[in-house]
Amino acid sequence: MWRNSEESYGLVAIGLHWLVALVVIAMFALGLYMVGLGYYDPWYHRAPALHKSIGLLLAGLFLLRLVWRALDVTPRPLGRRTSERRIARLVHWLLYILLAVTLFAGYLIASADGRPVAVFGWFDIPALLLPMEGSLLQKLSFDKQEDFAGAVHAIAAWALVILAALHGLAAFKHHFIDRDATLKRMLWPRSPRAHLGK
Repeated sequence: MWRNSEESYGLVAIGLHWLVALVVIAMFALGLYMVGLGYYDPWYHRAPALHKSIGLLLAGLFLLRLVWRALDVTPRPLGRRTSERRIARLVHWLLYILLAVTLFAGYLIASADGRPVAVFGWFDIPALLLPMEGSLLQKLSFDKQEDFAGAVHAIAAWALVILAALHGLAAFKHHFIDRDATLKRMLWPRSPRAHLGK
């Protein structure tokens, strides 16, 4: 089953969900690793180039996921309480917003000098925004676009990972305490005839 149904997620939605999640975790780990590198470390220049390239590919994957979500059916939520379902919906949108902010801020860091950003040497993404020298952002105690975007990138990335961890814990709560199929249906498509609430 490639597409979603009212009861289950399809293979495309499941694949995009886990691929984005794994890349985000890997990128967060790489970002933490980069912070501790010294100038003479062999990965001092390689790691940021890798981080930028993967980040831009992740942005494309994220856009694809948003388009697929808009075109496909959204399975019905399995939470027993209305408040729980509302919180779940809010968390999903917050995850999307935080990922979008993290990715865009990362792009602003990479393109702060006005030069295009190379993606593994395959193609370049142009710098759409020029450096914000002398702009209002400097008056807000940030000297450059890179500094401001760097602060936003770090805060949004930490918030994203923490919220994603809580999202994962909520899935385990559904599986082990509520004993519904919230986690199962994000692992593999289930038959529309399956009783997902059991």
